[in-house]
Amino acid sequence: MADEKMIVEMELPIKGFSEGFPVENQPANTSGSMNNVRLIFDGRIRLAQRPPLDKAYSQQIGGIAAPIIWMGSVTVVD
Repeated sequence: MADEKMIVEMELPIKGFSEGFPVENQPANTSGSMNNVRLIFDGRIRLAQRPPLDKAYSQQIGGIAAPIIWMGSVTVVD
């Protein structure tokens, strides 16, 4: 019996993300946790991985190849 596969039927969260509800009270067709997914409709509804974002600018800032960790501004008042 170890070769048997379990089939689980579930509804896709076509109404999107909804937080603030316990699992047993989650609104129908919503999910309390969705990371990097999107719905695709091509004759049927499917979940798919969200595509990566493109860079807005290809140039390096300051001439270095390291990523920018933090940007901020400081105001000094005397």
